[in-house]
Amino acid sequence: MYIPADKTRNLTPYQPIEGNYRIRLDANESFLLPTDDDRQAMAQAAAEVAFNRYPDPYASELCADFAKLYGISPEYVTAGNGSDELISIIYYAMLEKGEKVLTLTPDFSMYSFYSSIAETVCVNLDKGADMEIDVDTVLKTIEREKIRMVIFSNPCNPTSLGLRAEEVRRLILGTDALVVVDEAYMDFWDQTIIREAHHYDNLILLRTCSKALGMAALRIGFAVANPAITKILRAAKSPYNVNAVSQAMASVVLKNPLYKSVYNDIIITSRDMLINGLKRLESEGLVEKVYNSRTNFAFVKLDDADGVFNSLADRGIAVRKIGENHLRITAGREEENREVLCAISSYLRMKKGEGYENRCIFAKD
Repeated sequence: MYIPADKTRNLTPYQPIEGNYRIRLDANESFLLPTDDDRQAMAQAAAEVAFNRYPDPYASELCADFAKLYGISPEYVTAGNGSDELISIIYYAMLEKGEKVLTLTPDFSMYSFYSSIAETVCVNLDKGADMEIDVDTVLKTIEREKIRMVIFSNPCNPTSLGLRAEEVRRLILGTDALVVVDEAYMDFWDQTIIREAHHYDNLILLRTCSKALGMAALRIGFAVANPAITKILRAAKSPYNVNAVSQAMASVVLKNPLYKSVYNDIIITSRDMLINGLKRLESEGLVEKVYNSRTNFAFVKLDDADGVFNSLADRGIAVRKIGENHLRITAGREEENREVLCAISSYLRMKKGEGYENRCIFAKD
């Protein structure tokens, strides 16, 4: 009888929220679609794909378009089938069995998942009550535990907080360990190090098209690193990892700077509306803490996160519950933000004994 490997026998799949919801604010997707003109161009690009041929193995045009948009050279860029694939490639290609990886908690759950698959030792460092990254503590942990690689998201999913560029540089320069910085949400903040990533011999920087650029369905991600690391990543990935349709359609969007400017500002405005509404509830003592977001979502601490989560689900609104007492809420369209704020306010006021108000304080005049 075949017995599965110990490292995979007890694995459980990543579990996104399933079901039919009127409002989806659980996955940090963009609420904006490409322009009508670009959607037509994407459809035409897909129609012209030679479906009987394998795609460009290096996604050369795609990498060039990404590099131009962010002001870097395409020689430093590796394309992936989402940044998730690139994370797995980094584990397999850059680490030996039994070496130690440092993750910071809370952070993106897949970092520790890939560590188990790659048969590396995952060391978790708790960020503490303020959810901030202390670079000195990280560097001491790397030295004490003999860490081979440290990986973290900046800004962070799920805390929405960020580590400033000078602190990221201090971390990179303070260790010989490989530093993997996942900048999936950096389009919403101004602390990127993407233009200098190739100068470091121990840095891989990750980017995605699934957040600010609104192409979650296409599964496109990029790794930026110096030529030596880039050569390894390109060799270690599967030969035709990014399909031709995604390459063609994503290039249309990457060629249009509108998404990095106007669309980005629209998303940030929505984020600020959501945060300000939640802070109003915080000032009234209904919400325990609202974190200062550097992303496209809000991270909120509540006394009754379960109750709020279930109440929203009953109203057809999906958000993400993190741990015991936090919710992560993606910024949506204005009307979606208003509805989620009204729903949270109504539930918490009812629980407090105030009853439902005749008119929600967040309702549009």
